[in-house]
Amino acid sequence: MILGVKRSGSGAMDGMAMAESTSTPPLTSIVEAFEELDKFLQSQPQQQQRLSLDTFCQASSLVSILFSCLGLAFKFAEMEYVSKVDDLVEASKTYDTLESIIDFDVANDMVKTPGSHSRNLRRVRQGLDLIRALFEQFLSTDDYSLREAASTAYAQVCAPYHSWTIRTAVAAGMYALPSRDQLLVNLEETHQSAEKKMKRYIRASRPVIEYIDKLYLSRSITLDW
Repeated sequence: MILGVKRSGSGAMDGMAMAESTSTPPLTSIVEAFEELDKFLQSQPQQQQRLSLDTFCQASSLVSILFSCLGLAFKFAEMEYVSKVDDLVEASKTYDTLESIIDFDVANDMVKTPGSHSRNLRRVRQGLDLIRALFEQFLSTDDYSLREAASTAYAQVCAPYHSWTIRTAVAAGMYALPSRDQLLVNLEETHQSAEKKMKRYIRASRPVIEYIDKLYLSRSITLDW
């Protein structure tokens, strides 16, 4: 177990509060945070990449507000995402890196145990990927409704891991999604500014997501859970 002296982390709800209390649009803060993560990873040789858990949590906590902007349909995702990020924030007071929490859970045979940090990291990773997929779908169509874009993103990223009950509830909630224009209002963006920032998030988040996947795969942990 890798230990280190950590300063107190801020939770996902604190990330939402920070985004809401500043004049900077939330999407700007999110994009800049993930571009910094991407830049850091790219600056290291692939075999020596080590990402600070505390830094990762700070960036991930900012994403919480995106789920709240999507309304009831993504309430399940917001609640799960926030609780998982908060758990990792607590873990960051003890563990230095993402690798260290997975290595600890591997050593104790609890990677997939409900409530383990490794399992919660996996769920946060899915949340980040869900937003990436949603942005890709958003940019691929001009539909006034977000239902098709959100449904496709959910089917790609989360549905394979959710029970029939959750999938049914999500499908029903898709009818309560905000319109395309209302989402832009919630994000404090125009169509033009949102398109640019969504593309930046897609580019910056993909290497981070792939990096997390490699942490599991390099330890012979499959990703089908």
